Amino acid sequence: MNKVIEIHNIVKNYQVGSVIVRALRSVSLNINKNEYVAIMGPSGSGKSTLMNILGCLDTPTKGQYILNGTDVSKMEDDQLAEIRNKEIGFVFQTFNLLPRYTALENVTLPLIYAGIPRHEREEHAKRTLDEVGLADRMHHKPNELSGGQRQRVAIARALVNTPSIILADEPTGNLDSKTSYDIMGLLDKIHELGNTVIVVTHEEDIARHAHRIIKLMDGEVSADYINENRIEVRKRQ
Repeated sequence: MNKVIEIHNIVKNYQVGSVIVRALRSVSLNINKNEYVAIMGPSGSGKSTLMNILGCLDTPTKGQYILNGTDVSKMEDDQLAEIRNKEIGFVFQTFNLLPRYTALENVTLPLIYAGIPRHEREEHAKRTLDEVGLADRMHHKPNELSGGQRQRVAIARALVNTPSIILADEPTGNLDSKTSYDIMGLLDKIHELGNTVIVVTHEEDIARHAHRIIKLMDGEVSADYINENRIEVRKRQ
């Protein structure tokens, strides 16, 4: 199998005053290309810390992280920023859209950072917005869109650079149940098109969309198994 992520004995400690918080305790796992993985755990389990390391938003105290063949464990901030833009598409619970920018402008941002020429990036962003069902809303600003539409813009922005992985952090946390269903259907479709999808969630219903579930407890992997009862979501027409 083609490994996209390899982490070996990852430790992450934080200093809080005079206390050392051991957020991750020697975590090791591999994620292959085109896997659909849910990372679960209660508050304090280490799942957010693991997400930050997988997303190159933070570096481990000890251990090795190889992302798509590159060891990113000891990279400096500017190197990590370049890797993030190239390799990782983020989808956040709070959408993280720029309020003064249109949907199209928000989606083109990663392409600007990648140095793509203006005409090319606009055409690519338009195609990506069309793929998530927002061709008719691309010139609207976030406050003119529903929560579900804003999350679709965020997903288009995550996809536009054709990253190695889509990393979704509680992607339906701010959405109602019907909209959550639609968004998970879109993530399912994205996976079926060949993308590697990692969803970080505390919700069992969301995790059940994934083919594989990894559970954390007290900074360690407590379970890692194939999901035999995954939810099949109806395709969007």
